[in-house]
Amino acid sequence: MVQVCVNGARGARDGAVVPLSAGAVAGSAAGAVAAGATDLHVHPKTPCGRDTLSPRVLAATLTAVRARVSVPVGVTTGAWAEPAPADRVRRVRSWTVLPDHASVNWHEPGAEEVAAALLERGVGVEAGIWSGTDGAARFARSPLGPRVLRVLAEVTDTDPATAPGTARDLLSALGPAHGRPVLLHGEDDAAWPVLRLAARLSLATRIGLEDTLHLPDGRRATSNAQLLTEALPLLTTTRHQRP
Repeated sequence: MVQVCVNGARGARDGAVVPLSAGAVAGSAAGAVAAGATDLHVHPKTPCGRDTLSPRVLAATLTAVRARVSVPVGVTTGAWAEPAPADRVRRVRSWTVLPDHASVNWHEPGAEEVAAALLERGVGVEAGIWSGTDGAARFARSPLGPRVLRVLAEVTDTDPATAPGTARDLLSALGPAHGRPVLLHGEDDAAWPVLRLAARLSLATRIGLEDTLHLPDGRRATSNAQLLTEALPLLTTTRHQRP
């Protein structure tokens, strides 16, 4: 599986290439799916470009994206979008249009409650386990672990030289991960080295403007579709290399 993370918490300061409005997100998502993406992760935005869990904004974004693509669409529930855990739970329970899945960062306060609310509504949970946090240990103890859709193993080490080692440490800390599939990905300068590692380990991965604004050769990406077009040949060739 290759997921495209369409925009993330990025905003206007990151350039016009990052889609912010519902229409722009839908257009970018359609281009990525046409290029080969099989799953989407999007961050619905307020008119000023801030991540939000608002049911109105979520509905508009999901409706626009689904009018253009037929692959599963997921959203964030990051604490930066709604800091108070109880408010995040209330937001999830107020959604009128449901995503196919939603990411829950397991190191954030209230992760279990947010994940439970999603599961109660029939929304798949992507358990976000970040390197450099206690997320892996918390997830190992979680009674909800066996019920999540997949684990998002997120390498927050952005040094391309050390990130693959950090990724291996994170995977080791995750252990059997309750038997759930693992999607491994990196950020910024480490996005491409971690993507190659994921391919060598035969793990699902993702790419997109949330994770990196640059192509493997350092040029600025012009779209999510371009990032995916660069990623797919790397995934195909790297899978045949030794891990």
